Amino acid sequence: MNCKILHECRGRIRVHVQKPRLTMAEADLLEERLRSVPGVTRAVVYDRTGDAVIVFQCGREQVTAALASFTFDAAPQSGPESSGRALNRQYQEKLVGMVLARCVQKLYFPAPLRAAWTVFRSLRFLLRGVRCLLRRKLEVEVLDALSIGVSIVRGDFSTAASVMFLLRLSELLEEWTRKKSVGDLARSLSLNVDRVWLRTGGTEVLTPIGQVRPGDEVCVRTGNVVPLDGRVVSGEASVNQASLTGESVPVLKSAGAVLYAGTVVEEGECVLRVEQQSGSGRYDQIVTMIEASEKLKSTTESRALSLADRLVPYSLLGTAVTYLLTRNATRAISILMVDYSCALKLSMPLAVLSAMRECGAHHITVKGGRFLEAAARADTIVFDKTGTLTHATPTVAKIVPFGKWTEKDVLQVAACLEEHYPHSMANAVVKAARERGVTHDEMHSEVEYVVAHGISSRINGCKTVIGSQHFVFEDEGCAVPEGGQAAFDALPAELSHLYLAVGGELAGVICVADPLREEAAQTLRQLRELGVSKLVMMTGDNERTAAAIAKQVGVDQYFAEVLPEDKARFVKEEKAAGRTVVMIGDGINDSPALSEADVGVAISGGAAIAREIADVTIAADDLRELVLLRRIAMALQRRTSWNYRFVIGFNSALIALGALGVLPPATSALLHNLSTLGISVRSMTDLLGQE
Repeated sequence: MNCKILHECRGRIRVHVQKPRLTMAEADLLEERLRSVPGVTRAVVYDRTGDAVIVFQCGREQVTAALASFTFDAAPQSGPESSGRALNRQYQEKLVGMVLARCVQKLYFPAPLRAAWTVFRSLRFLLRGVRCLLRRKLEVEVLDALSIGVSIVRGDFSTAASVMFLLRLSELLEEWTRKKSVGDLARSLSLNVDRVWLRTGGTEVLTPIGQVRPGDEVCVRTGNVVPLDGRVVSGEASVNQASLTGESVPVLKSAGAVLYAGTVVEEGECVLRVEQQSGSGRYDQIVTMIEASEKLKSTTESRALSLADRLVPYSLLGTAVTYLLTRNATRAISILMVDYSCALKLSMPLAVLSAMRECGAHHITVKGGRFLEAAARADTIVFDKTGTLTHATPTVAKIVPFGKWTEKDVLQVAACLEEHYPHSMANAVVKAARERGVTHDEMHSEVEYVVAHGISSRINGCKTVIGSQHFVFEDEGCAVPEGGQAAFDALPAELSHLYLAVGGELAGVICVADPLREEAAQTLRQLRELGVSKLVMMTGDNERTAAAIAKQVGVDQYFAEVLPEDKARFVKEEKAAGRTVVMIGDGINDSPALSEADVGVAISGGAAIAREIADVTIAADDLRELVLLRRIAMALQRRTSWNYRFVIGFNSALIALGALGVLPPATSALLHNLSTLGISVRSMTDLLGQE
């Protein structure tokens, strides 16, 4: 691609694309390509000017090479499913058109024509008020209709036109902000599935999702996210589809049933025939889900909306009392021009959605405003260990074979089984096999995942299991081969262990190093400084490993060798004791506790079902995002409280000044609407910079 450097400084470069016209789709493609360059922290492409601004921490050569190698002809024909660029353009044009139309009317329309136009435009607001009354409700639409209608009856067309313009402007800004916030949230919730198990010729091949076409058959198993829309052709699975349908109970799917992209297989496995290609409709499905979800509303927001409607009758009563006492219609109308509803109904939802957008900018996905409110109140945080307090990329440190088995054989069989279940420990085994050049073609029959225990299958007719010590020796009744007890007793206790048994006899133990996150101890200290009084770690690891990690990070309490139901039971008991609980995990075994907690937080690199059930998702590379989540949540609470005080105080002052005759109706309406716009704009600003 030909481009010209317009400006350059350390870590930032601005270029101009040498192209006559840059479409929005092309700008999206270029922006997506630049953001994918390792080391680029920010990339913005302006389609109107053809400029691109790139902020980077990598070498300048990497950025210029990416620009030079990019061509629109060779780029994929479809960019991001929705970038938000078209939405912003649409509302920018609406806003400019509305302001220009208002200026033209004021400057060039004669008074009779302006009056006729005002009466015509008022019909919409008057009908809203009438419909509200027909529903036997006194809401803000009634106040708007009365103020506009009374102004027209009195011949004050200028005031009526100004009120309607400000109301339309407020509605436009609210709609724009809400759709943008919902769009940002939907993009952050969109699927992140790169590869799928494609069934071809009776075998399964790991295939990039972009190569899958309608009619292809894809295998999905326990813990997998369903990557594409399709129908089940074989197998049976219990599917969690709450994110799209709202069903709280998993649905059993068998041959002929429809599977939706983004749902998660909780148990079982099946093969689906793809009906929609990647990128078709998932974004729109998520937007619909978000807009229909009551989870968006926090308790504070719901209370504000309820209060706004309850105050309308008092505004009407104040108008009537003022007229009866003063016999001055102007003073009465001044009160009618002011209400508490507009500011409360605008500022509270905008504050919540903007907080969710700000979280998204820090790689924190929040599925609803009520979860931010709970995160601000939380006094207990429960951590899983593996992949949460420790790195999500553990490494194989040692392989101990038993009997006739060799290290290579143990690793080959283990990788063959573990590659089907994306968990941090499983990924470590598959990675070790790849690094050591150990191939592990499919050699097993159907595999069964036993949550929090391990995997069971058959190889060459022999039952093969891999998993925890409890699963292999107690549940499956396997034994250590003759002469192997000494090696078994000498296994390093500081490492996590995966036990592989074939035909009822231990074949090998894979020792996995699970290094502690560098930021873990600091994160826990900062959470305490922000008011969290109880920090707990729960893990399925042995007592010795758990005690060592607990001491390093400084938790208040830890539990070792726990099962999924133990974690969920602990969370439930804490909630019953009156505590607000946040649960943080990344695995399938964490799902019950994530669902039980007031706020379930999943690590983005963990199991799909954990991300599905969780209320909040943080990036896998930095635990400090928990601190950011807490700070944003607490700042949101302070902002909504300030909004309450300002709306009640400022509008009460306007009502008092109108009743005393200090402010005429037009000025009251102007100040009221300007304050509404002002507090709404303030509610849209970032929270962290105003702490």
